[in-house]
Order: sequence, then C-alpha cells, then structure tokens
Amino acid sequence: MAAEPAPAAEAALEVSWVQGFTNKNLAFVNNQTVCYPCGSYILFLDIKTKKTRAVQCQSGQVGAFAANASSQVVAFSDRKLNPLIHIYTFPELSKLTELKGDVKLDYTLLAFSFRGPYLASYSSVPDFVLSVWNWKENILLCSKSQPGITGTSLSFNPMNWQQLCFVAESSVTIWRVERSKDEHHLTGHPVELPDDCGAMSPREELFFPPSRNDDPYYGPDLPVSAVAGLEGDEAETFVPRNCIKNSVHPTAHCWTATSEIYMGCKEGYVLVIDAEEYSVSVLQQKAPPEFMQKIADVVSYIRREVQKKKGGKPGNLQQTALLAMAFCNEGLYAAGHEGILIFYHIKDLQYEIKICADISQPISSLIFSPDYTSLLLVTDQGTVYSYRPAHSGEAVKLLDTSSSCFLAADFLTPGNNYCVSVTITGEVQVWSLEDGTFLSKLNLGIEATSMACCPSSNSVAVGTQIGQICFLDVTKAEAPRVVHRTFLSKLPVLSLHYDQSGQFLIARATEGHIFILDARPSKLFQVLGYIVVADEVLHLSVLSDIKNDLVEVMVLLNVAEVQRARLEIFHLSSAIITDNDKYVNEQGMFNASDLKKEQYDLDCPLSSAVRLKDNIVYGYCTSAPFIYKYHLSEENKLEDPSVFSSEKKIPSKQFGSGLLCLSPSSQWLAAAAKDGVLFIYNTSTLDILAQKHCQSYQGGGIRSMVFSLDGKFILVNGENDCALVCLKWKEIKETEVEEAALYWQSLLNILNKSTSNENSVLKSMAEWKFDPESTSKSFPVTEEDGNVTNTDDTTWIGQKIQKVMREDTRRFANQKEELQMGMKKLRETIQKMMHENEQVPDIEKLEYWEFNLDLEEQERVQAEAEEDVARARREIEMENLFHCYLQDLIKYECWDVMCVKGRAVKCFHVDCQVSNYPLKERSKEELETLKKVLQLKKTGTADLKAQETNLEVDSETALSEEEGEKAAEVDEDGAPHCLSGSLSSQYGGDTSVLYHQCDLHTKEQKLNQIILLKIKAEKYMTQEEKEQAELLARLEMERRLAATDDERLRALDDMMGGVLEIRREDILKMDIPPPSFISRPEDLWTEEENKIFEEYEKNVKKLNEEKEDYREFLRNEWNKLEASIKETTQNFDEIVRKLFEKKVKSEMVVYQEELKIANLIYTLLLDEELDTREAGLHKFLTKKKKEKVKGARKVLTTKYGVEACKGPYKDALHEEKILEHGFMKQFPDVPSNLLEELFQLYEHRPETPRREDLLNTANPYVTGSPEDYQGALSLLMKAMDELDSPEHRPSGLDQSVWERFCLARRNKRKSEELVKWKSLALSEMQACLQRRVDENEKMKSELENTFQELTWLKEEKMKLQQNLTVQFLLKQGQVELESTRIPDYSDAVLIDRSVVEELNCSIAAQGEKKITAMVEFKDFSKGIIQLEWEHKKMKMQIQDLKEKARDIVILPISKDCQLFLTAHNYDTHITQHLAGMEESLDVMDKLHKKNVKSHQKKVRELKKYIRLKEQANYELSLQLKEMLVSVSERMHIFKAADTRDISEKKTRQRYQEILKQKYLRNLIKEQEKQLEILQSEVESWEPITPHITYKSESR
Repeated sequence: MAAEPAPAAEAALEVSWVQGFTNKNLAFVNNQTVCYPCGSYILFLDIKTKKTRAVQCQSGQVGAFAANASSQVVAFSDRKLNPLIHIYTFPELSKLTELKGDVKLDYTLLAFSFRGPYLASYSSVPDFVLSVWNWKENILLCSKSQPGITGTSLSFNPMNWQQLCFVAESSVTIWRVERSKDEHHLTGHPVELPDDCGAMSPREELFFPPSRNDDPYYGPDLPVSAVAGLEGDEAETFVPRNCIKNSVHPTAHCWTATSEIYMGCKEGYVLVIDAEEYSVSVLQQKAPPEFMQKIADVVSYIRREVQKKKGGKPGNLQQTALLAMAFCNEGLYAAGHEGILIFYHIKDLQYEIKICADISQPISSLIFSPDYTSLLLVTDQGTVYSYRPAHSGEAVKLLDTSSSCFLAADFLTPGNNYCVSVTITGEVQVWSLEDGTFLSKLNLGIEATSMACCPSSNSVAVGTQIGQICFLDVTKAEAPRVVHRTFLSKLPVLSLHYDQSGQFLIARATEGHIFILDARPSKLFQVLGYIVVADEVLHLSVLSDIKNDLVEVMVLLNVAEVQRARLEIFHLSSAIITDNDKYVNEQGMFNASDLKKEQYDLDCPLSSAVRLKDNIVYGYCTSAPFIYKYHLSEENKLEDPSVFSSEKKIPSKQFGSGLLCLSPSSQWLAAAAKDGVLFIYNTSTLDILAQKHCQSYQGGGIRSMVFSLDGKFILVNGENDCALVCLKWKEIKETEVEEAALYWQSLLNILNKSTSNENSVLKSMAEWKFDPESTSKSFPVTEEDGNVTNTDDTTWIGQKIQKVMREDTRRFANQKEELQMGMKKLRETIQKMMHENEQVPDIEKLEYWEFNLDLEEQERVQAEAEEDVARARREIEMENLFHCYLQDLIKYECWDVMCVKGRAVKCFHVDCQVSNYPLKERSKEELETLKKVLQLKKTGTADLKAQETNLEVDSETALSEEEGEKAAEVDEDGAPHCLSGSLSSQYGGDTSVLYHQCDLHTKEQKLNQIILLKIKAEKYMTQEEKEQAELLARLEMERRLAATDDERLRALDDMMGGVLEIRREDILKMDIPPPSFISRPEDLWTEEENKIFEEYEKNVKKLNEEKEDYREFLRNEWNKLEASIKETTQNFDEIVRKLFEKKVKSEMVVYQEELKIANLIYTLLLDEELDTREAGLHKFLTKKKKEKVKGARKVLTTKYGVEACKGPYKDALHEEKILEHGFMKQFPDVPSNLLEELFQLYEHRPETPRREDLLNTANPYVTGSPEDYQGALSLLMKAMDELDSPEHRPSGLDQSVWERFCLARRNKRKSEELVKWKSLALSEMQACLQRRVDENEKMKSELENTFQELTWLKEEKMKLQQNLTVQFLLKQGQVELESTRIPDYSDAVLIDRSVVEELNCSIAAQGEKKITAMVEFKDFSKGIIQLEWEHKKMKMQIQDLKEKARDIVILPISKDCQLFLTAHNYDTHITQHLAGMEESLDVMDKLHKKNVKSHQKKVRELKKYIRLKEQANYELSLQLKEMLVSVSERMHIFKAADTRDISEKKTRQRYQEILKQKYLRNLIKEQEKQLEILQSEVESWEPITPHITYKSESR
C-alpha cells in the first residue's frame, strides 16, 4: 500500500488480538470452533473457552468467505484488483493454496461442497461469473457468466455436489455440474417463482408465441419484440412492462436430504423447490394460521412482562419474512425479524409449528454445528446465541459484540489490564488486554461521537451527537454503569482529551467550542468553562507538565483564507479549579489573557499535529504525504513575522489524510492514514521504528489509535471495517522498553495518590437511570457552585445564559418599571396628537410616518417591504417574461412561419364560421424530395407505357356498349372515384401523379405515395365563379386607370369648390339670419321693419317645412338602406353557408387522403416489423447454429470419452471374471470339503464400515458412502482386515494356504471395487452423453421451428405485398338485398376489370387453338389408320412374292447352268461381265460420292432447320409459360368464384361422354382383334390376298 518500499525497521509489531463483527457471515470450522470475517482478518472463536485467533488477509479487506468443517479449511477472497481466493487450514492457520481466476474486481459469494474438494465462487461487476473449483488440486473446473445478475446466496446440494442453488434478489437458478471424465460443464435451470400474491402462473413465451390470431386487416400477429423493433439477445429476453409480474423475493434457503430446497421469501411465503424437476410448491401462505396468531399473542404477552420487569418498553410481535433457515433430521428451523426460533415439522405440504426460543432480536442466520448438537443464532446486532435442539432449553449467549463500526478505544487505568471501546451506535465494551476476551457491554442508546478514559480514576467519558457527555464507572470491568451525564451544548462533541494527571477533561465541539471540565468524580465532573476559537478545529493535543502543575492545550485550526495551518496554545493550571470564578465571566467563557493564549501560523496546511516539550511540533501535511517538524522559536520565523517554517520534512510513505498520535512517554510517534498502514517513528530522529498493515484501504483506513501508558500495546480501530486491533511489540530494543516502563512507573506513583480516592467516590455514585428513547428530556446540570439541578432541554451554556438574564432582570427591575411608565405616557401623548391631526385641514395635516419615533425601525421595515416588493416584482417580471416567451413561441409556430395565414369568415345573422387551412412554407429539403419523387413517377409511367406498347396483344373481344361508356368515363376522369378512394379530383387535386392503389406493392412505392398525397391542391372554382372573378378584375383595372386621370377633379375644385350643384342635404345646414333690429323692443319697430320681420317669419317657416320634408325623405331612405343591407347580409350568409358546405366536403376529402396515408403508414410499419422479426430470427438462427456446432463438438468429445472409458472398464471386468474362474486352480492341494468352505468365504463380501461419529448425529446429509475410489478402497481394506483375522480361518486349513486365500480374496475385492467405480464413471459419462444428445435434438427442433417461422414470415411478407389495403368510395344510403345472407369475402381476390377481360380473350383464343389442334389430331389419326391398312396390304403382297420365289427355287437347273449351256464362249462372256461390273462399280462409286455430298448438304440444311425449330420451340415454350400462368390465374379465379354448383351438371355430362368414348375405344380394339383373326383364317384358306377396305370412324 505504501508509495515506495520502506527501509528496514529497527523493531516489529505483531497482532495481539482482534475483535469485531462485520456481518452475519459465520461458519463452523469444526465442532468447537466458529469463524467469521472482521475487516482484514478472519477470526476463529472457540465456543467453549471463548478464546479467539486471527488470520490476516495481507492484501486488504476480506471479501467473500466460506468454511468447510469436514476438511477444516477456510476460504476467503481479497478485494484488490484481480482478486485471489485464499485457502487456509485449521488449526494450523497456514495457507494451503491460492485460486486465481479471470475476475477483475471482487468476489461476492463463496461456498464449499459438503463432500469432495469443490468450491463455488461468484463475482460481481463486471464479470458476474459463477465458477466451480477443485481447491485441492488448484484447478478451475468450469465457469459460466450471468451478466447483470447480483447474487445474494450460493450453496451446494449436500447430497450431490453436482447441484448448486444460486439465489438472486428475485430469481432462483439450479445449476448442474455435468462431468464427462476430466471435463466439467455448468448448465443453468431457472426456477419459475410465484408472484407476490403467491400464485404460480406459467411462463409466457414471447419470442415464439404458441398461437397466432392473424387478422386480414391488421396483418400477422407478431411478437412484441418485433413490434418494439428489437433484434438479437434483447428480442429474446424482452418483456413488456404490462407483462412483468413482481415475483417473490427470496431471503433464505436450505437443502433437504431428498434434494429439495426450502426457501423463505420477503413476502412471508415458504416455498418448496424440487431440484430435479425445477418445480415450486407453496408450503406456507402469506397469512399465518389462526393458531400461529394465538401463539404470537402469547409470546408477545410474555415478552411484555419480561420487558416491564427490566424497565424497558416491549416490542410488537409481527408476522414477517423468514430470514434464516437450517435443516436437520427432525425438521426445519427458521427465524426472522421477531427473534423467535420456530421449528417446522413437515410432511408433504403439511406442517406443524413449534416455538423453540425467543431472543427478542432480529435473527439473520442459523448455523448447525458439524455434529448437529448445537444451533447458532446470529443477529444483526452482532450477538450470537447457541441453542441445543436435543435439550430444548433457552438460547445461550455465545458472542456479544457489536456489528457497528468502532468509534474509539482507550486503555483503562493503569493501562495494562483492560481497555474500553465504543461504537458509533453508543455501545461501550470492556476487553481484557491480555487476550482480547470480551468482559462486558453497556448500550447508551445514543449515537456516540468520541470517547476517552480518565488517568486519575476508572471512569470513561463518552461524547454524543446531541452534545452530552456520559460518564461511566468501570471500576468493575464486568459491570460498567453510567453514573453521570452533562449536557454541555446542542453541538456534537467531536473529541475528548484527558491530561496525563487526570485533572482536566477537554471536550472539542463544533463551531470552535472547547469546553474544560474537572475530570475528577469527587467534583462531580464540574464544567469549568469554555473558549471559542475563530476557525475550524482540525485536531487537539494535550501536553502535561506535572512538575509545574501546568497543562498546555494545542489546537490545530484550518485557516480558510490561506493554505496554511494555525496553532493556538493555551495553558491550564490548577488555580482554574480552585478559583474558577476568577477566570470565567458570567456566561462561563474563559478570558484569553488568563489562559495565556498564544498563536502560531505555520507555512503549510496540516491535518493533524502533536506537541512535545521544548516547543517541538510534528504535523501531518494535507497537500503532500510528508511529516513536518516545527520548532516554535523566534529564529524559525519567515520574513512574515507571524509565520513559522518547518525545521525538517520526512516522507510518510502513505496516502490519504493522515493522523498523528504521541506515546505517553513522548518517545514514539505513530502515523496512520487511509491506506491502513501504521508507522511508528522515533521522535528524536524521526526514523521508522516499525510498521504494521493492520487495517485496509477498502475499509477506510485507520480512524484512531492510542498507546498504552506502559507503551507495550497499541489499540487501532478502522474507519468502516468494524475491527478493533490490539498490537504489541514483537521486537524492540530493551532500552526503549525500559524507558517507557520507567515513565509509566513514575506516572503511576503520582496517580496512585488520587486514584484510590476517586475510585471510591466513583463507586459510591448512584447509577444513572434514563429512558433510551428520550435521552434529552430531563437530565442534571452542574452549576458553578457544584449543585446539581434538573432541567428540561437546557444545556450548560443555556443555564449560564438564563442565570445572567435572571440576574439582570433582578438588578434592573426599578429602571424597567420606570421605562414602562414613560413609554405608556409617551404612547398616550402621541395618540392625542394623532387625533388632533385628524381635525386640522388637509394642508396642515402630518403624515402618519411623521409620528413614528423609531425612525431606524421604520426604515428597516420599509427596507424589508421594499425588498419584498422588489422580489415580488422580479418574480412577476420573470413570470411575464416566461409568458411573453411562450407567446412569441406560439406566435412563431402558429403565425409567423405560416405562408398561408389562418383567417375566417363569419355570418352576420347565423352562428356559422368558415376558416381556411393555415399552411407552412415547405422547406428546401421537402421540395427537393417532392421533385425527386415526381420525376421517379414520371419515369416509371413512361417506362410502363413503353412496356405496354411492346407487349400489346390484340384482343378479339370487344367491350359492350355499357362497358364502353364506363371506360369512357374512366378515361375522362383518369380513374373512377370508387377506385381512387377519394373525391380529391373534384376539388382541385391532381390525381394523375399518384400511383394506383392496386400497384402499391413495394416499400418505395408506398413512401412515394405518401409524399405525393401531400401535394398542395389548386383552388377549386366553378365556371360562374371564374367569369365573375374575371369581371371583377376588369372593373378593378378600369377603376385604377380612371383614378390616374385627375384633371376633371382639379377643375371642379377650382371652379365650383368641388360641387356641380347644390346638394339637397345642404338645406339642413342653411339658416336665415334674423334682422338687425330684432334686438330692439317690438314697439320701437317701424312699419317697414314689421314687413321685413313678417317676410323673415315666412321664409323661416318655409325653410322649416323644407327641412321637415327632407328629414322625412331621409327617414325613408334610411329604412330602404336598412332593408337593402339586411338583404345583402342575408345573401352573404347564404354564400357563407354554401361555402361552409364546400368546406365540409373539402374536409371530407382531406380526411379521405389522411386515411390513405394512415393505411400506408400502417402497412409500412407492419413491413418494418416483419423485417425486424426476420432480422431477429436470422440472428437467433445464427446463434443457434453456433450453439449447435458447439453441441455437436461436445457430443463428439463425450462419445470419444465414453469409448475411451469402455476399454478400461471391459479390461477390469474381464480381469475380475478371470480371478473368479481361476479360484479353484489356485488351490489344487486343498481337500474338497475345505475348498467348498473357502469358496463360500471367497464369495462373501464384507460390510463397508462407516464413520460412527457422523452416523450417530442428527446430520441429515450423512450417507456414509466414500467420496472416491481411494476412499472406498481404504474402507474396504479395513473391513477385509476383520475377515482376514485368524478366528475366521476354517479348522484344518494350513496357515500358508489361509494367507494365500486372504491375498486372493483381497485381489478379488479390489478388482470388484475397481469394476464398480469404473462402472459408475462409465454410467455417468453415458448419462452426460445422453444429455448432450438430448440437447442436440432439442437444438435441431428449435432450428426446425425457426426455419418454419422464417418460411411463414416470408409467406406473410409476400401476402402483405400482394394483399393490398384499398380504399373505396361507396354510395351512402339504404341498400336493399334480395336475401339476408351476406356473402363471405374472406377468401376473395380483388383484381382489375381489364385483367379479367384480357384473361377471357386469352382463354377464348386458347380454346380456338385447342379446337384446331383437335381437328388436326383427328385427321392425323385417320391417316395413321389408312397407312396401317396399306402396310397390311404390302405385307400380303410380300407373302405372295415369297411364295413365287420359293416355287422358282424348287426348279433343279440354275441360271448359271443355263448360261453355261447357252453361251458359245463362256470365259469371254465372264470376262466381259466382270469388265461391265467394274465399270458399273466405278459409276456407282461416283454416284455414291455425289449422293454423299448431296446428303451432307441436306444434313447441314436440316441442322439449320433444327436450330430454327429449336428457337421457335423456345419462343413457344415462353408463350406456353405465359399461357400456363394465365390459365393458372384463371383457375384461381375459377376456384375463388366458387362455380361448382353451377357447373355440376356439365361436369356429369362431360364425365358420361368420357365414359362413352372410353367404351367405344375398347369396342374398336376388340373388333380389330376379331378382324385380325378372321384375316388370318382367310389367308390360310385363300392364297390370293383379298383387298379389304376398312374405314374407321373418327373418334
């Protein structure tokens, strides 16, 4: 662990003892010893003597652990990189071997087999490998990986080591080790567990569904993995969320003698698993029986009564899961959280329950001893109980340690007998220092934070998390007790320190608080005072100057501003105790000047520091692994006068934050860090004196360490590994020991004066009674005068503050009363002034805030209000900003990016609205894709037309008039609406660029069709709307042209003010001005003025009448305009209504196209699912093929092994038979009577002895059978020794003969035993071979099923490409049917009409060709018959000629004779004849050559003709294939049309005709035979050939 190798040390440390309990993993190594891991050690505990031995893991913390009692070995793994498994023997505790595998990080589980040298291991991430080892031979037999599965327990079948039970969090797997000679294989068999309700449901196969529900519309029923788009291993193991069922969670299991497994579950069930059939049965349901509830009530009552006597509160008994199980011959023992040991007597699936013991603690595991005489009950708290089933008594406590981590440890005065430790949970333990024997334990019930032992008395101080210090009396090590508690503050007590004289107790709390207490029980642990430092306290060191009666306390502070350390030193003298009031203030705080406080800044940051005499300080650096030595003198200061530099720097060879500890004699310095290595330095030279790797880095290293007063022992406890290690010197100089012993003796001489007195006071103190569940309700607090008062939730600091407040209240009571009276008068005066302010005018009023006397408070309140307003304003602004951003985002998405803005037209009188279709502008990529698809469509259309032109076939059928009209309609519109599937062509949609629905076979065509269905449609307008739009455009153009000519308007403005005539509406604006004299009195008017006035009145009256007439005219016009506007708006509403109807129809068309797109997308999705399924099946097939190849290799290898094993077996069997048959020949000199008796003894087999120590126990797994051949042979030889004894010798038999007989019998038994074991090995290998063959057959079946699935999948893909989803437009309305029966179209085929018509034309043409061929066949048959008759005629003529030749031959004179007789010169004639023949031969030769040439020419022409015929035949074969395809399609159509009922009569008629033709053919044959007979008879009677003409009837 060190950074570099350390130099040779002058001394050496060794482990004296180790204590602790890490977890519940505990096992027997023999009948008297249990072992368990603890940190970096394996502890061995003798259950009788309670003595402990330890083995250390040199690589760090112990990982997995297991023990085997039969072999007395222990296995454990380390936790380093590439870990090893170490095997140690007991009781030697020597390493036997190391197992090294391929595991990278850590082992989590180890398990020994009950018999045999086998060990199973399981690793964690990233390997998750299960391995089986032969630990004796250090061989890895086999291994198997289970990625991602974390194991919780692992065990061998005690009756069969080739079976293992592997348990995970929610799964169970039975692993089988298959052995074939020297090869081993692991095969796993998962066990289906019931769900959390206890119900067993069969596992549903999702990758290969057992049944399918194919739908003609939705397509084939595919597995969910294909729908999810998964391939490979994920597809095989994928389970949808809704199909996942929560199974039970196993908590404990054990094997039975019948290879069954009892398993407890977290949900409360007890299961029975058959390891051979891998089946599960529920033994105990979740709900307990009624009698079990009654028993639980009784146990709860008894437990309550016991707890009441003990003064504690009883716990409730609840039925929960079983956490531990153990099996024996009598039945099953189980336990759980309740702490009750239950016995199950099980028969089949029925059981009886008996409660055996109650320990009131949760039981985590149950372990039987190897002889099954005792059962260990292990609890989570670290307590181990022993229960003897044979005695049926109470459980006896065997081990009482804590399972939590040790917090601190210290030596009890005088330091050479006992030591005390405390755990984080508040358990205080007392140990014997000699051998680590556990003496006693006390549970404080509070979380502890620190602990220290007092040098001047046998008292122990324990600091807690809530700020209390508990003082314990340990004068009796077997019975510690709490005698006092002090509640300092509500801050946790981080550390406690005593000075060496035992006067002061220094307690360090958080937030820089340091409390000083009187350490003596005689002073009742009085709190003297406290100080507060400014920075964080990292470490505290105490140095005692006993001669000068002075204690120096050094505090190491963490200065956050700079990377430096700061030391503060203050001095404590005995005067602080005697005259405490002089040194503290009223609040209990010390004056810094009285403590002579000093401060030093160091040049580097430290994590720990200790101080020696002569101002020497050692510090452990935080930033680098160095130990610094400082001398606090003036010459060691830097340029900065307050910073001290280091005098010496030593590499620590450790890593992590360090800790320093000084021995009491100040001669040794201990250094520890996170690596767990302890270094001892000489303080004078700083040389390494010794080092010891006592803790592990994985466990967090060393938490604390302490020297004993005599320096012989060192207590070290780890951070997180729950191990307390006691070290002692193994090698050390005598001078070092003597110096430490001298200091210890001198210190004891000083302490002995007060130790006896303080211990006597400590013994006399009453035990503190408290409630662990309410530790802070009521407790005593020590006042300054030493009196103890009970307070509620009040700390010592709180008491001081309350006392100061009470004193201040009493001192200033009069002044307080006067101030209250003055404030009351001032309040009344201000209220009166405010009332008067309300009565004055507003201009004289004062504001309310001007009456406020406390302006600072007012400003503070106003500032808070303004801050709240500003905060609310910021929140509102942020909320508004969020809404504005959301508004901009919505506006951008729904308005800005729209190239066609959303608008609407509303009606005036009707609630009707028509909106347009907002559209986004197409992106460049979309336009390019559309352009590409359009180009592909045009190219495909042109190519199709070219192919149709080249392959055009003339049809002889003509369309009917009705069909012609339909065709014309189709040609006019491009395609009928019912086939196009929508009315888009009627609303401006261009359907010419779309694919036909019946042509969408490929994925590319479907994708292109989806893109083409999204083309923008042109605005649809009727002819009237087009003409109206053109008229409006023309008028608008004229208006714009007229608006440009403004000369007339300017002339009108210049000449007449823009008005050509006076308008009638100006009358309302006209007014007749009154005469100027109207202001004078009427009696002063003249006569002319009266006339003018009368004229004025007439004009006014006339004007008023005209105004009234015009008003009436305007009213009429208003009414007319209203009527016109209403009519116009109604007409507008009507137009909008029609537009709304068109909008509805257009939306219908849009929905039709969207339905097309949805169908196409679904087909594409289904096609993709089929592709995914096919890819998954191919990968599955590839994997299975590889597995099949491996399986075939295994089968072949196993076959070779079986064949190799058969030879030795046959040889051994043959040898055994030879020995049996040769027995008589070996004893020829023995009399027959003795020979018969010897033969009986020879055939007698002895009983194989068994281990009596195992058979006499309750061990259910003992069979007594040996493990291997050597063991069986040794047992057999022991039995033969008994048979070979002289008392079994027959009387009268010679001793030498008896010895020869015994030797022969031994050889025979050895041979039989060898045959037996070889037979077992051969049968095992044959069974393995059979399993391999079965697996191979199963693999073949899986491959066949996969091939069938692939074939089915390809067929479904072809169906999907051919069976298209076509959208039709059907007429809406009522349809009347002639019959109520609706035809079944499930097997119908949809094809184009033109295909049927073309097929009909082709069928008619083929029919005509067939008739022509039949006529030709008829004529050809007639010619054949005529030729047959001519052939017969020629035969008869030949017969006649033969008869004539026979008559000529009968003549006796030959031609040569006649020639010889008639010729005058016969030789000349012969010569001439030969010459003529030679000439004839020459001519014939020339003619032959000429004929050969002509024939060769004909052959060449024939070959040329043959090639032409072959080419023509090839073309005819192609046409024939097309015709066969057409005929086959026609046949499919014929079959689909189901015309059997219609053509049944024709079929019968045709069948009768065929029968009639067959009968006539047979009749003709018979007549021909009779005719031949008659002809032969005629020929025999008449020599002249008759000329008979026979004319056959045409067939």
